Order: sequence, then C-alpha cells, then structure tokens
Amino acid sequence: MEPLLPGASRFELAELTMEVIGRSQALTQMIPSPISRQRIAALVHEMNSYYSNLIEGHKTFPREIERALRNDFSVNDVNRANQHLASAHIAVEQLMRARLEQEPDLRIQSADFICWLHHEFYSRLPEELQYGERHDGSKYKIDIGKLRDFEVDVGRHQPPHHGALPDFMRRFDEFYGSGRILATNQLVALAAAHQRLAWIHPFGDGNGRVARLHSQAWLIRCKADGAGLWTISRGLARQKSEYYAHLSAADQGRLNDTDGRGNLSEKGLAEFCLFFMRCMIDQIDFMASLLGLNTLAARMGNHLHITYPLWSLKEREQTARILKAALIDGEIDRTTATRVAGVSPATGTKLIRNALDAGLLSTPSPKGALSVVFDANVLESYFPKLYQDLPA
Repeated sequence: MEPLLPGASRFELAELTMEVIGRSQALTQMIPSPISRQRIAALVHEMNSYYSNLIEGHKTFPREIERALRNDFSVNDVNRANQHLASAHIAVEQLMRARLEQEPDLRIQSADFICWLHHEFYSRLPEELQYGERHDGSKYKIDIGKLRDFEVDVGRHQPPHHGALPDFMRRFDEFYGSGRILATNQLVALAAAHQRLAWIHPFGDGNGRVARLHSQAWLIRCKADGAGLWTISRGLARQKSEYYAHLSAADQGRLNDTDGRGNLSEKGLAEFCLFFMRCMIDQIDFMASLLGLNTLAARMGNHLHITYPLWSLKEREQTARILKAALIDGEIDRTTATRVAGVSPATGTKLIRNALDAGLLSTPSPKGALSVVFDANVLESYFPKLYQDLPA
C-alpha cells in the first residue's frame, strides 16, 4: 500500500494544512461560552451521524434521531433500523471523545483502537442489524470488532487477502502512529490514512463508518475539530460521487515511472488528500457562516417572529434579548434575564415561563439558570442548510 504519504502536491497540501488549523481555531472562538459550544457541538454530532448514514445509503431525519436518543424508536422497520444506526454512531463518537481525553497516549492508529471502534458501533445495534450482505444477496453474521476472515471485492479494488490483514494493520500503525510524521504533516497523514484504511478494508462490513470515526478521532487528537463544531462527513456526503471516485483513483497502481516509487499511485493519493482537505475547509467555512454571534442571534429572533405570532411584538423582541444573552454567556440567572429584557420582574417571569414552555430555554430546576436549547424544533431556523439535502 505504499506510498503512505504523498510527496506530490506537498506545498499545496502544506498551505491547506495551515488553513484548516487556523480556520478551525477561529471557529472555536466564534462561540465564547463553553456551555453554548458543547450544546451546538451535540447538534453537530447528530448531524455527523446523519451524514455518515447518508453516505451508506441510510436517511434518518433529525427528529427521528432525537427520538432514538430518547430510546423512542419507530414501528416502521426501515426507519427503526436507521434510528439505531444513527444513535449507535453518536454513542460511539461520545465514547471515543471521552476515551481520547482520558487516555492521551492512546495509539489511535493501532488495530486495537480501530477494532474497538468497530466493536463499539456494532455491539450497540440490535441483532438483526449485525449482518452483512454478500454480492449474491446472502447474509452473513458480522464478526464484531474482528478483522475479516474472508475475501471481498470493492468495485474494481481487490483488498488484501484476509490472512495478510494483521501485517497491513501493523504497518498502518507503525507508519501513521510514528513520531516521524511532523506536526505540519499530521492532517495530510490523516487524509492519506483515511484512504489507506479504506484500501485495506479490514472488516467485512462497516469500513466506511469506522474510517470516518477514525478520521474524527485524529482531528480531535490534532485539536483541529473546532471543539466539535464541524464535521468532515457532511462534506463527504454532499460530494459522495467525488469522494468515491477519489478513493478509487488512489486504489490504483502506479500510472508510470513518474508516479512515485510505491506500488500504488502517488498522484491518486495526493489528489485524494487535496480533495479531503478542501472538504475540511469547506465545512469549517460553512459552520463559520452559521456561528457568528450577531447573525445567529438574529436568526433566533426571526424564529420567534415566525413561530410565535400570537406573542406581542414586544414579547418577541424581549425574549430575543434573553436568548442572545444566554447564547453569549452559556447560561444566565433569571435576574439577568429580566434585566437584559428591560422589563419588570413580573413580566420577566412571564417571558421566561413562556420561553421554557416553548422549549426555547432549559433550566435544571424551577429557579435554576437558563440556557438556550438547540434541537430539531429550531434547527432549520437557527442553522439553515445544516441538513443540506432535506426537503424544504
């Protein structure tokens, strides 16, 4: 599977690396409150599961994902299966983030970690979803968390023989997990590793999901995931044909004597890395367009005007000021909410009660602090085009 890192286009890739790191850090700073960042990031995690599912041909609407997270599953077999896939992805991402924080020396390129991702995902699915399908349509039980023990074809690509998988995974870890890769090359290595992991195809089923989770883990490790405020899966899903075409092109052998020195095409790998990193920048920029405090607060105010026409104009404007304050500070006490609304205590109590009843604010107790709610009810108003392909 050599080369494992492209030498071609290295200057352009270096420039893209600096852009990704800089823009990701700037994205994090757009939401100053850690509480608001965490709540928006939770919404992005749901979106991440949606787009990862979509790449695999499974579509689950945001409200259905939220229901699944409350353990409320559809009676429709297809919808229920998609809900399980989405909730499993979200659970594994949360567990992965916690593990990365708790284990700073964890070797994320190791076969153990990659198999762990596979195990954690499939072990959360009901038994009927723990089966793969062969080319002839027959089913087989997925060996959860284990390297495949049979041969597969992936389009025109013939992945390595199953008996050689331990050697390939060992080489994958030795190279991508080594300290020889400079910090300035980490994101290029991440992109190349994404392609090479798909090339190895270590599992009978679930390779794409695991590769995307692994890439997310590497972004977290590089501190380039914007505190969870953006996801690569959205970009890959929106350019699914190009994603698969670039994966396939990098699967091919050397084109000629000028195409690197390895067995596989260096040009194909470089083009894949360029595509992957441009997707990163595209998605960071997209989220940045949504997260400016003033524009986000304005969309929150517009949501009030459209959704609650029975509230008086003054009530909507006063509630909008409360929402903006809670967004900026993460949470505010009720006295502060009344003050920023510019109303009397009695009117402030009424505004807060209405916002809580409408699900616009949440509180841990009857007199507790207030924070903004980000859920499917406000999704399209607060974050338009987050779910790009959904019908209007």
